Amino acid sequence: MINTTYVHPNQNVAARLKPKTQNTQPENFLDDKQTIYSNKTASIYNDKDLTHTSWFYINDLHGKMTKMERIYKITQDFDNSSPSKLWKFFSNSDDSRISKFKVAPGDIFIGANPKNNKVASEFVKWCKFDAISPGNHEFDVPDASNLNQLLANTKSKILTANITVKDNSPLKNRFEKSTIIERNGEKYGLIGISPSDMMSRVKINGSLSDISVLNVEDTIKAVQEEINKLKSQGINKIILLSHSGLSNDKKISRETNGLDIVFSAHTHELVEGIKEDKNLVYSKSGEPVVLTQAGKNGDYVGVLNIDFDKDGVIRRAQNNIIFTDNYCRPLYVKDPVEQIIGKPEVVGKVGEAVPLPKNILIEDNPHGNLIVDAMRSELNTDIAILNAGNIRGCFTSGSKVDSRLLADISPFEDKMMVLNLSEKQIIDAIKFGLEKSFSSKGNKPGILLVSGMKYKCTNKGQLLSAEFVDKNGISHPIDINNPSENKKYTVAADDFFATGGDNYLPANPNPDFILKTLDFDKNKMACDYIKKLDQPIDIKYDGRIEIIDG
Repeated sequence: MINTTYVHPNQNVAARLKPKTQNTQPENFLDDKQTIYSNKTASIYNDKDLTHTSWFYINDLHGKMTKMERIYKITQDFDNSSPSKLWKFFSNSDDSRISKFKVAPGDIFIGANPKNNKVASEFVKWCKFDAISPGNHEFDVPDASNLNQLLANTKSKILTANITVKDNSPLKNRFEKSTIIERNGEKYGLIGISPSDMMSRVKINGSLSDISVLNVEDTIKAVQEEINKLKSQGINKIILLSHSGLSNDKKISRETNGLDIVFSAHTHELVEGIKEDKNLVYSKSGEPVVLTQAGKNGDYVGVLNIDFDKDGVIRRAQNNIIFTDNYCRPLYVKDPVEQIIGKPEVVGKVGEAVPLPKNILIEDNPHGNLIVDAMRSELNTDIAILNAGNIRGCFTSGSKVDSRLLADISPFEDKMMVLNLSEKQIIDAIKFGLEKSFSSKGNKPGILLVSGMKYKCTNKGQLLSAEFVDKNGISHPIDINNPSENKKYTVAADDFFATGGDNYLPANPNPDFILKTLDFDKNKMACDYIKKLDQPIDIKYDGRIEIIDG
C-alpha cells in the first residue's frame, strides 16, 4: 500500500507512517486505493454538494504516558493545520467547510495506579476529545467514585449505550448513550458501546460491581435504538465509538441501518487504508460503513477523512495511519506529567535487549521474564506465574531503567500474593492459557509466563512437557497427563490471577490457597530486584518456553 503521510503545518514532513523496512522519504499525496467512490464523486458531485469531515482517533492507549505526550503534540498539529494543504483529499475544498473531530473508543486508562490514571484523565482533557467510550480498562479503577471523578475531569462526552449502572452508584449519571455534535451547520450523532466481555477482562472491583453490560446481540439492538432516535431528530451522519472488537463491529455494521463510521477498539488491530470487506462493509440497506482501528499502546493514531452527500451517505473516504514515535515528547507536557507522578527513580541499566516479540500474548517474552523472575526472587517462592497480557512495553539496549519505564512495561497495579498451588492446578492453568490463547481471535487472554519452570508446547496450544526448576537449577519433570493434586508449590502471582481473572483458575474472591497478600504490585519487586543485581541487565531468550509447530 502506498503511504499517505501526515505533515506538520509549518514543516515539510515531521511525521509519517512507520516504514515496513527502513525510513524512506515520504510524499504527501492521495492514494486512490484508500478511497471509495472517488472517481464517481469527482465526476458527479460538486464540492459544494459534499460535507467534508476529518476525524482524529486513538484506541487502546493503555495508559502509555510517553505516548500520550507525543499524541498530545499530534492533536495540536491536527487542530492547527490546514486540511486542504495537509491532505490532497481536501485540495479542492475550503478549510472553513472542513469539520474536525477527535474521538477515542476506550482503554485510555489502565490499571489501578491513581497517579497514572490521573495523567490519562488529564491527557484526554488536554487533547480536547469530543467523545470517548469506556473500554474494559477504564474499569480497572477500583473505586466507582474515583472513576466518576476521573471521567468528569476529561471534559469529554462519555458514551456507552450497552452499560446499565446501579441506581446508587456514583457512576449513575456519568454515561450517555449518544450525543449530537454540530459543526459548520451540520449535525452528527455519536454513539458509544463498551465490550460485552467486560466481566471476564477486568478484576472484580467496586467500579465493575456497579455495572452490567449487554451481550453482543442485545448490544446490536441497543445501537439500532440509538440510531433510530438520532434519525428521528433529522441526524443522517451517525458514528459509533466501539470497544467491542473489529469482528463484532463488522457484525454490528451489517446488522443495523444508519451507521456511517465505526471507530473500533479492543482487538488491537492496525487497520490501514480502506478495503472492501476488511473495513468497508454495507448496512442492511446497502449503504457503506467505514471501520478503522489504530493498533494498541499508542504506537499509532489515525486520521479518517470522510465526505458525505446531502443524504448523509459516504461518498469518499481516506484512512491515514500515523506512527507516533516520529513525534517528540515536548517539555511543556512532559513536565506536567512528572508533576503528577513525580520524578522517576533510576534503578539500573540495560546491556543488551532482544526486540519485543511480535505477538506478546502467544510467544515467550524475555521482557516479561525479567518481571516474573523478580516476583519469584523477591517473594522467595518455588515458582512465579504471570499472564503474558500484563506486559505492555519493553526494555531497550543501552537504556536506563527507571520506575516509570517499569510501570509502562507492566502497568497493572495488582496486589501480589503468595499461593500454595498443587501441581495439577499449575498445569491446568498453563493448559488453559495455551488452549484458549492459540484458538481465540486476538489470542486472548495470553499464555502464562513462568519462573522456576519450563514448558514446551505447540503453536496449536497443546502442552507437550513441563518441568519444575528448583533454586539450584535442577530440573524435575512433571507428568502433564497426570499431575499430582497432592504435591504443592509456593507460587508468586497477582490477585487477578489468584482470584480467577481470565479463568486460568476457578473464579473465587477468597480462595483457600492464598498464603499471603501484600500491599504492592510487581513493579516494586522489579525495582528492588534490578537494584540488587547492581549491573547492566541483559534481556534475552533462555528457552524456558519452547513453542514448536504442531
